[in-house]
Order: sequence, then C-alpha cells, then structure tokens
Amino acid sequence: MTSLDESHQTVLVVEDDGLVRFDTAETLRDAGFEVLEAGDAVEALAEVEQRGDIRLLFTDINMPGEMDGIQLARKVHQLHPAIQVLLTSGKVRPRNGEFPDDGDFIAKPYSAASMTRAVCRMLA
Repeated sequence: MTSLDESHQTVLVVEDDGLVRFDTAETLRDAGFEVLEAGDAVEALAEVEQRGDIRLLFTDINMPGEMDGIQLARKVHQLHPAIQVLLTSGKVRPRNGEFPDDGDFIAKPYSAASMTRAVCRMLA
C-alpha cells in the first residue's frame, strides 16, 4: 500500500455511514495522514473553520441534511481554495463542472489501496 513519508498532512473524511467513515479514516491514518472525521456537511464545515491545517476534503456525495457532498465541496473551495477535494459515491458520478476544477472523484466501492493512492496523488 502507498504510504506518506512527508510530515503529517490532514485529511477531513466526511461520510454519514459510521463504519465506512471509520474504515476510511483508519486506512488513511495507517498511511501516515492525520485524519479528522465528520458525519455530515455541518460537522465538516465546523472542522474546516476550526482547523487551518486541512489539506484535503474527502467526502461522500450522498449525505443527509441540507447540503450534499458536491455542495460541501463547492462551499469549502469557496472559503478555502487551497483545500483539495476528493469526492466519492456508489450511486452517482458527478459531471464536469459540478465540483472544483482541481477536484477528483473515486467510485465506491474502492479498495483501501486505490483510495490511499488517490489521496496521496492529490497531495503530492
């Protein structure tokens, strides 16, 4: 599996399914990332506002609440354009223009290795 040799880089994982969020967060921690977790967009935005060290937002598209992952990605990019955005979903695939130009997408189900490679590639 790909691992991170640089100093800790912070990733915010936003996923409403607790088991998926836990598994994703643990995989990224094992790869050397500092990981913050949020269960919805409201929690994610609070983390973004409280922390100045988040380098990447990894968010599911389909989430409960008023804001889905695409709307969250747009909001985070608007507030903090330096934060990279990686979207995921097992139900929909975003079209070009639906999320920040420098963002990326990985389809569910993804392997731990492919997800870690995607995160590392975006933060390289």
